[in-house]
Amino acid sequence: MPKYMLLLHDDRKAWEKLGPEQMQTAVGKYLAWRNKPFVVDGQRLDEQTGRLIQKKNGSVSVTNGPFMEAKEVLGGYYTIEAASFEDAVKLSNDHPHIDFGTIEIREVVVRPTQ
Repeated sequence: MPKYMLLLHDDRKAWEKLGPEQMQTAVGKYLAWRNKPFVVDGQRLDEQTGRLIQKKNGSVSVTNGPFMEAKEVLGGYYTIEAASFEDAVKLSNDHPHIDFGTIEIREVVVRPTQ
């Protein structure tokens, strides 16, 4: 079955508005969603680490990132299985992250083994 990656882009200000109980409720919703039968994997990404590797004019540079001054940062991911891209979108429509940011869905390309 095809796999799809859900990339969770956080709106930092939406999370900052939550109190402790609201935060706990939100985290519980994420954990519950992770237990759905079509979810293969999912993890939160560390907010304090990250590097950007770029090649410009033949030289590779490594800079600190992700850049927290950005409005949205990549905060986590899920891998799900779905029959089609449309099905993946439909299965993701109730993800609790929609209340805190955006979800980017990409199909995972599986290369044949040699």
